[in-house]
Amino acid sequence: MKHRNITCTVAIVAAMIAASATSFAQEAEKLARGKAILELNCLRCHATGAVDKSTLPKAPPFRDLNRRYDVALLAESFAEGIVTGHPDMPVFVFNPEEIEAIIGYMKSLPKS
Repeated sequence: MKHRNITCTVAIVAAMIAASATSFAQEAEKLARGKAILELNCLRCHATGAVDKSTLPKAPPFRDLNRRYDVALLAESFAEGIVTGHPDMPVFVFNPEEIEAIIGYMKSLPKS
């Protein structure tokens, strides 16, 4: 009976480790996708990484947004379209999966 319990326990632990590794890989993929979306659409003006500088001085780095706002609250703006008061910034509209990836990536940035 002990052998069966040990085997069962080992199988459960192995399954938990596999699930955790899969979850970690999926989260890393989502963060990479969020970063790629921001780089494709926003890097022209905004810093998108942990230490880079914005090419447009008035454009805040995304890591600063993480410090100033609850970035999860930006999801609605990303869905409806980000519109600003200056003509240089294009309007961006993202789908729900892109928004989830963007918000996840922004949350992962260190707060500077």
